[in-house]
Amino acid sequence: ELGITSDEALSLEDLPKRAVIFGGGYIAVEFASIWRGLGADVDLFFRRELPLRGFDDEMRAVVARNLEARGINLHAQTNLTELIKTDNGIKVITDHGVELEADVVLFATGRLPNSKRLNLEAVGVELDNTGAVKVDEYSRTNISSIWAVGDVTNRMNLTPVALMEGTCFAKTAFGGESSKPDYSSIPCAVFSIPPLSVVGLSEEQAIEKANSDVLVFTSTFNPMKNTISGRQEKTVMKLVVDSETDKVLGASMCGPDAPEIMQGIAVALKCGATKAQFDSTVGIHPSAAEEFVTMRSVSRRITVRGKPKTNL
Repeated sequence: ELGITSDEALSLEDLPKRAVIFGGGYIAVEFASIWRGLGADVDLFFRRELPLRGFDDEMRAVVARNLEARGINLHAQTNLTELIKTDNGIKVITDHGVELEADVVLFATGRLPNSKRLNLEAVGVELDNTGAVKVDEYSRTNISSIWAVGDVTNRMNLTPVALMEGTCFAKTAFGGESSKPDYSSIPCAVFSIPPLSVVGLSEEQAIEKANSDVLVFTSTFNPMKNTISGRQEKTVMKLVVDSETDKVLGASMCGPDAPEIMQGIAVALKCGATKAQFDSTVGIHPSAAEEFVTMRSVSRRITVRGKPKTNL
């Protein structure tokens, strides 16, 4: 009862001066950025080596550096073990023996599908062990007249993805057009400060799935607005390319306006753009986005041998 979730965090009557956040995902990183930006002292605890599990490791490290540079205290590979109410707030104790005082403790460790109150068992709808509704590739449950979309199915829990699933359901069920969601090249963004936005495969995913060498192109630079202000926060961009097909498998950016830029890059990846097509595209100058079409030199080449063929 001494902790809150993101629901309560949006309705606090007062801005906490000392905030502890437990978690390493979207919500944890975003609230850490918000509260720190408003002047609070923020300690972010997470169980992995870096925040944002599942994202490109190189970009995760960039986000971690930026969070620390903004004054957020990062506590990697750490669990909270006890919360104690005190006259000064809440004492937080970790499994490393660290103790600190906080005004608010936010748990951002993920959510389970909210299916318990639907009484789905009564009609025989199958759930998995997390409570997620089991569906086929068209979002239909094992009961032919019942469908499910969005986070309750625990597929890719993003609002625009739920909209896509709902649109496909409507086309299939009411439009006479058999349509199933396509989860390839879905862009997403973490609204940290500055934000991270990605589309397609991370470097690690590309190495796992590719059947030819993986080429990595990167660019690190100081945005013009930072040059004027004197802030030393770098923008980092990255393209992951299949060496055999020249197809761009993934793109990442951490820096100002990253989500706005990545939305356009997502269209290119959805169309199967190659690195040569990126290179032949004229940039808009001066803009950060033009870096995506001017990265000519390979930062590194990862050799992938002896793997079964995979269509990327």
